[in-house]
Amino acid sequence: MVIVLLTAFNGIVEEHKLGHAFEEALPFTALLVVFFAIVAVIHEQHLFSPVINAVLAMESSVRPGMFFLANGVLSMISDNVFVATVYISEVKTALDNGVITRAEFDQLAVAINTGTNLPSVATPNGQAAFLFLLTSALAPLIRLSYGRMVIMALPYTVVLTVVGLIAVIYTL
Repeated sequence: MVIVLLTAFNGIVEEHKLGHAFEEALPFTALLVVFFAIVAVIHEQHLFSPVINAVLAMESSVRPGMFFLANGVLSMISDNVFVATVYISEVKTALDNGVITRAEFDQLAVAINTGTNLPSVATPNGQAAFLFLLTSALAPLIRLSYGRMVIMALPYTVVLTVVGLIAVIYTL
C-alpha cells in the first residue's frame, strides 16, 4: 500500500508504469514468503514445542532468560516477527491451560519480544531492513554480501544480546 501511495503521489498513476515500483521489492518479498512458509511448517509440526516445554519445565525465575535465548537463536535464522508470533501463541496456550499465571505470561511476553529483536541482529535474516538492503540493487554496487553483513553486525549482536539478557534476568 505504501509503495502504491508513494508512486501515485509522485504522479505515476498508469497501471503499466505502477508495476515498476514493485520490481525492487520482489526479492525481499519472496524471501519473506519463504521465511513465513518455513516458520509455518515448523509451527504446524510443533517443532518449537520441545524447546518451549523444556523451558516451561524450568523454575519460573529462569524462564524469561531462557525464552530470551531460545527465541533469539531461532530469530537469527528466520524472520523475527514470525518466530515471535509462534512463541507467543505457544506461551498463550500454556496460559490458557493453566501451566503459567498471567503475571508469568506478561514476563515471558517481554522476554520473547526482546529475545526476538536483539539477538536477531546477528544475521540479515533476523532484521527486515538488513535483508531488504541485501536483496536490493544497491548490494552489488557497495559489495555487500551476506557474510559481510554478518561480520559487520557481530559486535552489535554481542553487545545487544548481553545487555538485553542481563536486563531480562534482573528486571523481570
